[in-house]
Amino acid sequence: MPLKLVKRPKTPYWIMRGTVRGISVEETTGTSDPKSAEAIRIQREKELLDESIYGKKVTVTFAEAAVDYIEHGAGETRFLKPLADHFGTTLLRNITQHEIDIAAKKLLPKAAPATRNRQVFTPMSAILRHAARKDWCAMPSLKRPKQPEGKVRWMPPEEADRLIDACAAHLRPLVVFMIYTGARAGEAVWLDWSSVNFSMRQVTFPKTKNGEPRSVPLHPRVIHELSRIKHRTGAVFHTHKGLPYDRPALGKDADTSAGTRISSAFKSACKRAGLGWTVPGKNGKPHFVTDITPHACRHTWATWHYQKNRDLTALQKLGGWKSISMVFRYAHTNVGEHAASIDLLPWGKSGEENNEHLEKPV
Repeated sequence: MPLKLVKRPKTPYWIMRGTVRGISVEETTGTSDPKSAEAIRIQREKELLDESIYGKKVTVTFAEAAVDYIEHGAGETRFLKPLADHFGTTLLRNITQHEIDIAAKKLLPKAAPATRNRQVFTPMSAILRHAARKDWCAMPSLKRPKQPEGKVRWMPPEEADRLIDACAAHLRPLVVFMIYTGARAGEAVWLDWSSVNFSMRQVTFPKTKNGEPRSVPLHPRVIHELSRIKHRTGAVFHTHKGLPYDRPALGKDADTSAGTRISSAFKSACKRAGLGWTVPGKNGKPHFVTDITPHACRHTWATWHYQKNRDLTALQKLGGWKSISMVFRYAHTNVGEHAASIDLLPWGKSGEENNEHLEKPV
């Protein structure tokens, strides 16, 4: 029996009711206009017919897949709304690499490749993979925007100590915390005391960049700094005014904005510590420049951890990286561990002569 439009006493909207190839339906059209309701009925009947013949893969929309993805708590959801508004009722089978490329340029016309990757390609891949596991579409294989290699600027202990000693009183415990836990800026700046466990000597980050909570043991130096903070409720770290750091507006990228909350005080500490250089400014006055950012604290922690433990798996787990390839760059910055293996390479009969030549000034 084909779908028919009927009225119910308690709703102004037309209702679709009937059976199409064994699939029973009783759904609202969401409209009280007869012509619009009829158009919706025809479209829904066609969808049911296609689904009965070809399977659900033919009829599932992006909106349906996104809702199912959210309901199953499959992962990060903060960038989904613009994508849902853009693709809406587009069938999953019609969303190709080309359509996603267009969406990225339209939604983020001036953004860097890394931002487009994070806010468009990563969530799109997650939703399409979730849908593919339900056999709603083919497993995606997206080509992402090419982006420059991330810089791994880390501080040896003497530089880290200079930075810590140069920090303002309110910034010092935060910087020590980031250097010795590897916390991302957002995880640290908005940390709540409820996530700190002194008896277990650990901190738990309930909401992380990759969507999974993680815990990190607390170094004695961190415990010492945290124990000097007088308040024990709410936000752990405060501004120089004694207030919690402002949180980002709803829908904004917290991991990106967190660093800006402390950038001025952090840069001033770098300047006092002599961790940078000066260049001529636009007005002719010297301008201080440093390659150490708040994120360098995380790089420092990861590099130190690898130097002392040589355990990439443990580093990946504690740092909350999704893949081991993200962790390999810290092994690449520590090539000194392989010096002995290089020394074992054969020299040859002319070795002594070459050695003497290298020791003599030219």
